[in-house]
Amino acid sequence: MMVLSMVDQHKPKCHLCSNVFENLEELRKHQDSAHKEFTEFHKDASDHSPTPGDVTIF
Repeated sequence: MMVLSMVDQHKPKCHLCSNVFENLEELRKHQDSAHKEFTEFHKDASDHSPTPGDVTIF
């Protein structure tokens, strides 16, 4: 059985590499530098076409 600590649960965490940061600004800086391709691709979601299975609600 594995027990996870709850020490840094309130701090923002990068969902791409699991690094923990002190605040959101540090997380944004990290993602803009370390994961630049990912953040640039997902900045403007309105430019992307719907994926198969997407549902539009009127």
